[in-house]
Amino acid sequence: MQKKMKIYVVHHSHTDIGYTERQEKIERYHVDFIKQAIDILNLIHQGKATEWEGFRWTCENTWQVENFMKSANEAYKNDFRKYIQSGEIDISGNYLNMTELVDQEVLNKKLAAGLELAESLGYKPTSGMTADINGYAWGYAESLYQNGVENLFSCIHPHHGLFPLNQKQTPFYWESPEGNKVLVWVGEHYHLGNELGLVPNGGTSYTIRDELSWKMQSEPFQVAEKRIYRYVENLIEEDYPFHFVPIMASGVISDNAPPNARIIEFIDAWNEKHRANIELEMVTLKEFFDVLRESNADIPTYKGDWNDWWADGVGSTPLGVKQFREAQRKYRLSQKLDPQQKISDTKKIEQYVDNSLRYAEHTWGYSTSVSEPWDGLVNSLQQRKAGYATKADEAISENLDVILAEKGEVSLIPDRPKKFKVINPHAEQVTDTASVFIGHWEKFDDMQLKDEELNTFLEVIDSETKEVLPHQIVPTASNGYNCEFLITLESKEEKNVEIRPKENPTYYTIKNHAHIGAEGIQDIQPVDSERRKCHVSPHYLETSYYKIVLDETVGIKSIIDKSDHTELIRSDLKYAPFMGIYEQTEIKTSPTEERKVMGRNRKNISTKRYAARLSDIQILETGDVYSLIELFYVLEGTKHYSVQLKIYNDLPKISVKLKIHKESYWDPENLYAPLPFTTGQDEQLHVEKTGSIVRPGIDQLPYTNQEFYLLQDGLAYVGQQKGVAIALRDVPLISMGNLEHHVIELSESENHEKNQEPVYTWIMNNFWETNFNVDLAGFYEFSYHIATSSRYNNAEEAINACRILNEGLIAINISDDSTNIQQKGKRLP
Repeated sequence: MQKKMKIYVVHHSHTDIGYTERQEKIERYHVDFIKQAIDILNLIHQGKATEWEGFRWTCENTWQVENFMKSANEAYKNDFRKYIQSGEIDISGNYLNMTELVDQEVLNKKLAAGLELAESLGYKPTSGMTADINGYAWGYAESLYQNGVENLFSCIHPHHGLFPLNQKQTPFYWESPEGNKVLVWVGEHYHLGNELGLVPNGGTSYTIRDELSWKMQSEPFQVAEKRIYRYVENLIEEDYPFHFVPIMASGVISDNAPPNARIIEFIDAWNEKHRANIELEMVTLKEFFDVLRESNADIPTYKGDWNDWWADGVGSTPLGVKQFREAQRKYRLSQKLDPQQKISDTKKIEQYVDNSLRYAEHTWGYSTSVSEPWDGLVNSLQQRKAGYATKADEAISENLDVILAEKGEVSLIPDRPKKFKVINPHAEQVTDTASVFIGHWEKFDDMQLKDEELNTFLEVIDSETKEVLPHQIVPTASNGYNCEFLITLESKEEKNVEIRPKENPTYYTIKNHAHIGAEGIQDIQPVDSERRKCHVSPHYLETSYYKIVLDETVGIKSIIDKSDHTELIRSDLKYAPFMGIYEQTEIKTSPTEERKVMGRNRKNISTKRYAARLSDIQILETGDVYSLIELFYVLEGTKHYSVQLKIYNDLPKISVKLKIHKESYWDPENLYAPLPFTTGQDEQLHVEKTGSIVRPGIDQLPYTNQEFYLLQDGLAYVGQQKGVAIALRDVPLISMGNLEHHVIELSESENHEKNQEPVYTWIMNNFWETNFNVDLAGFYEFSYHIATSSRYNNAEEAINACRILNEGLIAINISDDSTNIQQKGKRLP
C-alpha cells in the first residue's frame, strides 16, 4: 500500500421506531442495549473479559438515554455516569432521526432537554449523529449550533436518495442561515462495518456487490480481508486526503441492533495481521471528531438547505399528517396566547411535544407494509403511528381549552345571548374573517328562524362600537349554522361581538335590473350601469380584488389581480390550478420490486398519468362576505374529486378545499394538484422549511434534491411590488418541475431556472417498497389559502402571512352576568 490507513469504528444501534418491532418494544430494546453495553464494560473492568478491552459504545441519540434514565435501576445509572465520564460510552447530541415535519421550536426544546440530561450526568455532548435519513432542513444547522452541538456525523442511506456535494466520507462546515457553522462528516451507510466483515456473525452485502457474498458465513475473515483492502485502496485511488476513515457498525444486521463486543475480537485479530497497512480502532463519536479537528485539514464551507430525499413518506399517511399539523397549529396558538405558560398545563405541553416528535420521527411503518399490507403487525404499527398524532392533538387541544377558558370561553348555555370574543393572537394587525357556531336549537328573541331567514333578520355587531360587521350565516353538516364575519383586529387585540335580530330587516323586493330572472339565476351579463361590485356565475366570479374566469373543460382559467391588473396564473401552465393529476404504475413484477427500481423519480417510464376532467360547476353560496363555488372533476383513482373555492368579496384571499374519495390500489400511486401561480413580475419562489426560509434551487447545498420539498406553513412567490402567499394547511409536500419520468438534475450553485419551475402540491403517494402505508383509500378534505398583497414583497412577510392564514383568528363563546338563569329569576319550581 502507498500509505497506512486507520479505520475508526463507531459502534452504535440505529434507532428506527417501528420498523422492526412495535414502537414501545423498540423503546425497551434501546434501554436494554445500553444495559448490555454497561454489562460488557463491567466484565472488562472486572478482568473477566480482557479480550474485549477497547470496547466503546455510542448512544445514537438522547432519546435512548432519556428512556434509560426513566427505567434503569440506580446501579445501572451509576455505571452509566461512570462510563460516559470515562469516555467509554458516548452520547450523541441529536434527539432522534427526524423528518422535516417537526418545527424548530419543538426540535430545539427536545435538543436542549436531551443535552441538559446528559450534562446532569457529568457529560456535555458536542457531537451528534443521525442515520438512515437523507437530509435536514437548513435551520437544523442553527438548532445544533444553538444547543452546543458543534459536530454532526451523517450516515446517509442512499437508497432512493444520494449524498450532498457528490461525495461521501468527506467533511464540510455547514453554515446556518444565521451564519454559524457546524462541522459535518458525510459518512457511509451505517451498516458498512457489517458489510466489510468487522462484525462476527453480523456480516451482510447491501451496498457492496461482489463475488464474496456467498462466502460471508463460511470464510468471514477472508472476506473481510478482501473487502477492507479493496475499500481502502479505492479511497487512495480517488485521492482521499486523510490517513483515517470512520466506519459505523451494528452488533447484528438489523436496525435497532444490540451491542456486540466480539467486534473487538475481530479488531485485535485484524491488527495482529494487518496493522502495518491498515489499523482498526473502536472509538466514540467524540473521539472521531477530536481526530478530525486535530488533523487541521482544509475543510470547505457550504451554506444552504440539505433537502431530504426521504421526506415523501408523509404523503403515504395524509390523514395522520393532517391531524399532526392541526396539533402543531394549536401548539403555536397556545404559545402566542400564553407565551409565559402562566395558564398552560405543562403536563399537556410535554405530552404534545413527546407525541409530536414520535410522529415526526423518520420511520413511516413496519418493514413489510408493502409486501404484506394485511399483516396484523403492519396494521398495528400504522395505528400506533397515527396514534402519536392523535395523542399530540388531544393533549394540546386540552391545553388550548384551558387558555381559552381563562380568556372567557363558556360552554353551552340555554337561552344565552349570542355573544362572542374574537382574539387576534398574532403580532401584527389582521383583517380576516372569524367564524362562530350557532346551534340549531338556538332562538333569537324567542323566534326560531328558518335557514333562508338567517341573513335577512340577523346581524353581527361590535359590542362596544355597535358597528355592523359584514356577515354570512349558512347551515352546516353538523346540525347547526356557521356565522362568518369580517373584522379587523390590532396586534393581540380582543373584541366582543354579538349576533342580534336586525332592527330594520331588508326584504327582497322588485328591482328594475333585468339581468336576474325570477328563479334567481345570474346568467345575463349586466350592463355597466348595473354592475355590482361582486358577480358570481359558472363562467366568472368578480370581487373587489379578483376576477376569476372559469372554463368548462379545465376549471380555473384565469385569476386577475385587480389591484394592478396582472394575471396570477402562469402563462406556461400545463394544468389548471388544483385540478387533480393521478399517476399509477402497473405491477409487472411484484409490489415491492416494482417500487424498488423507481430510484429518485418516484415513478417509471411506464407510469400512466391522468389529468382530471371537469364535469360540473355549482354555485353553493353567495352572500355579503363570500361566494362558494365547487368544481367537480372525473379523475382516475378516485370516486370523487372536487375543488371548492371560497372567494371573499372584500379580502385579497381565496380559500380552497380539495374533497377526495380515493380508491384503493396496491400499485404505486401519486396524486398531485398544480399550484401554477405568479406575481406577474420578476419573482423568486420562497418556501418555509424547519427553521428557515429557502429559495428552491438557489439556497441549497450542492448536489442535493430539488425534486420535492417538505414544508412548514407554505410557500410564496415574491416580486418587487407584491407577493403571492400560498398557505398549505394540511398537505406539506410540494413537487417541482417535470412530472414525467426524467433524468434527475441535482442542485447546483444559484440555479435560478429551477426556482422558476412549476409547483405541485403532492397530495399523497404510496411509493416506497418497504414501510410506506400502501392503502391510500378513504375520504379526504385538504385546505389551502391564496393571498396577495404589496406587503408580501419580502420573503419573511409573505411566509408569515402563510402562518397567519393557517392559524387564523380565534372566536369563542362568552357570557355575561345576565345569562345566569337564577339571576334572571327563572329558577324552576
